[in-house]
Amino acid sequence: METKLFSTSSEDINNAGKILKNGGLIAFPTETVYGLGASAYDADAAEKIYTAKGRPSDNPLIVHICEKEQIDEIAEDVTEEAKMVIDTFMPGPITIILKKKNIIPKTVTAGLDTVAIRFPSHNVARALIKAAGVPIAAPSANLSGKPSPTKARHVINDMTGRIDGIIDGGDCNVGVESTIVDFTGNKPVILRPGGITYEDLKNAGIDAEIDKNILKSLSANEVPKCPGMKYKHYAPNADVTVVEGEKTVVKNKIKELLEENRNKITGVLSMNDADYDTAVILNAGKDNKEYAKNLFSSLREFDELGVEVVFAEFCEDDGYGLAVKNRLYKAAGQKVIHV
Repeated sequence: METKLFSTSSEDINNAGKILKNGGLIAFPTETVYGLGASAYDADAAEKIYTAKGRPSDNPLIVHICEKEQIDEIAEDVTEEAKMVIDTFMPGPITIILKKKNIIPKTVTAGLDTVAIRFPSHNVARALIKAAGVPIAAPSANLSGKPSPTKARHVINDMTGRIDGIIDGGDCNVGVESTIVDFTGNKPVILRPGGITYEDLKNAGIDAEIDKNILKSLSANEVPKCPGMKYKHYAPNADVTVVEGEKTVVKNKIKELLEENRNKITGVLSMNDADYDTAVILNAGKDNKEYAKNLFSSLREFDELGVEVVFAEFCEDDGYGLAVKNRLYKAAGQKVIHV
C-alpha cells in the first residue's frame, strides 16, 4: 500500500477527509499523541485499524468528534457529572465512556455496549473530522505495544505501507494519551490518567475514583473497557526498568545497576539532567508534565541509538505523576525498583 504524506493545508486535510469517508485510514496529530483514524460508522474500516497496528480485537477504539452536539448522536444516558466534564474540559485531553447508540458498530467498541468519546483541542484533528463528515475512531498511530507517536516521523516509521495517509502536524504538546473517565457505573472512574489530572477533576466538582488497574494490567480473561488496560504498551526494544524514590537514592541505585550491566549498551531516562558517566542519558524534563511530553519520544530515541537496557528515574511529585507512572510501568512490563 502506498502511504501519502499530507501537510496541514486545507486542501490536504480535505483530501485526507475524503479518504476517511471512503473507508481508508489516515494518521493525524492531536494535542496528546498521533491518532490512526477510520470512520467510526464503518465497521470494515475500523477492522483495518486493528490489522494495520497488529492490535488485539478486544481493545476498544476511541471515537473522536469535532462538535459537542455529536455526543448525542453516538451515546445515551449522559449523566450530570459527564455533562460537567463535557462543559469544563472539552475540547481537551479527556475521553468519556458512555452507553453507545447502535450507529457505532461493535467493531469500534470491541464488542462492548459502551463507547469512548473524545473531543480533541488540536485544530488539525478537528478540521479532519469535519472534512470527513463523520466521527473518527482512532487509537494511537503506532504498531501495537510500541511507544505512542508524538512526532510525524514516529508514525512514518511505524505505519508507512500500512495505511493510506499521514498528516504531518509537528510535535504533540501533551505527549501522553487522554485521561479516560467511565460514566456508566454508579460513580465516575478514571480508567487511564492523562492530560487532565485527578486533581483537575476534583477541583471541577467531579467525584471520581481511580481504577485499581491503572498501575497493573488486566488478567487474560478480563475485558478492557478502554485502551491500554490489558496489554503491554509503550515498550521500546530496549529492556526498561523504573527506579522510583528520592532522587539521590535513585541516582545511587542506577549507578549500581549501570555497573552490573557494564557489558551492555545502557541508557538512563533522567529528570533534571542527572549525570551518569557510563550511559546514554536523555533528559525527561524538570517535572512530570515535561516528563509526559518527552517520555515516548525518548523511549523511541533509545531504540534509534541502539540502547539495550534503560533505567528510568521517577519521582511522583505532582498531579501529572500518575499519568507518567502508568506509562512507565507498562513500558517496563511492571519491572519497578522502589528505593
